[in-house]
Amino acid sequence: MEYRQFGKLGFEVSRFGLGTMRLPLEVQSDGTTDESKIDEEKAIELIRYAIDHGVNYVDTANGYHGGNSKYVVGKALRDGYRDKVTIATKLPPWTINEYADFEKFLDTHLEALQTDHIDFYLLHALDKKQWGKIKDLGILKFLDESVAKGKIRYPAFSFHDDIETFKEIIDSYDWKMCQIQLNILDVNIQAGVEGLKYAASKGIPVVIMEPLKGGKLATNIPNDILAKWDEAPVKRSPQSWAFHWLANFPEVALMLSGSSTLEQLKDSLEIFKTTGPNIMSKEELRIVDDVRKMYESKIKVGCTACNYCMPCPSGVNIPGTFKQYNDAFMYDNLEQYKKSYNKQITKGNGADQCVACGQCENVCPQSIEIIKQLQEAHSVLTK
Repeated sequence: MEYRQFGKLGFEVSRFGLGTMRLPLEVQSDGTTDESKIDEEKAIELIRYAIDHGVNYVDTANGYHGGNSKYVVGKALRDGYRDKVTIATKLPPWTINEYADFEKFLDTHLEALQTDHIDFYLLHALDKKQWGKIKDLGILKFLDESVAKGKIRYPAFSFHDDIETFKEIIDSYDWKMCQIQLNILDVNIQAGVEGLKYAASKGIPVVIMEPLKGGKLATNIPNDILAKWDEAPVKRSPQSWAFHWLANFPEVALMLSGSSTLEQLKDSLEIFKTTGPNIMSKEELRIVDDVRKMYESKIKVGCTACNYCMPCPSGVNIPGTFKQYNDAFMYDNLEQYKKSYNKQITKGNGADQCVACGQCENVCPQSIEIIKQLQEAHSVLTK
């Protein structure tokens, strides 16, 4: 495992950090899974395996797995494991109505994680609207007070909006870290590469989320894209290409990625034995650019299945609908995904149930025009 100094904070972190948004799930009697029902035994084994093999940064949040992720992380960090890691968790601004709510919410995380302090406490998924709201409620004062009390060590934020908003937030406070979405497809989306370099120029360590774009860059790769990867002088899996490309940036302090199985985790750990800054050749970087252009020609909706839009009050499975729509074109199999989408309609959670209330659009970190895109997806998948 490669380790790096985490900015100017005086300690090293593993280049790979374990995200706990996609932990192993219990398999129900009918063979299905429920995102809120974590297989605790497998999840704890996975988290501890990561730590035993060099990972010293674990990330969670209130909404992951229906609120259950943080409790499982707390259990996994018993028996001395808490002392081996840096914990990051997050405050969801959309749940805050008054100043007193800040501390109430922080205390629930301290209890769930079974610790007396949070290392990195992030303002979760900031955009212009949520930033303005919690700034007016006094969040910066609260962060300073919490640091003074020893409840948190390092104030930070994660981000989903445009580059101008990102720079405004960066320049508003003495942040100890920021977390942005970046991968080979999102170079000019949200903070993007420009935001990565801007934060680093201010001495702020940057943590990367969605390096595999919700797993889309690691599985079910179209044959034409696999053929493009195979043109490279060095042979890597698509997942390895994605991690290597990010690691090539010296400004990237750490990459977060989740694992649903121990095998996935082992694959990631193996890849991070060979990553490093400024090691990719011009030819390798050109191939990454070619792959990006090929993917961009296929994607219909930029949904990462973060589930911030869920639950839909009308029962629409929004991420599920967009997944069927994107996959039909990215993997060149429209007929298969028409059948899959028809099953979704039969269950009563197709886009035909949308009443255009707009609740989903208010919380979407990707700023997707969800109502319009649902209509288009439904039209194509039922044609």
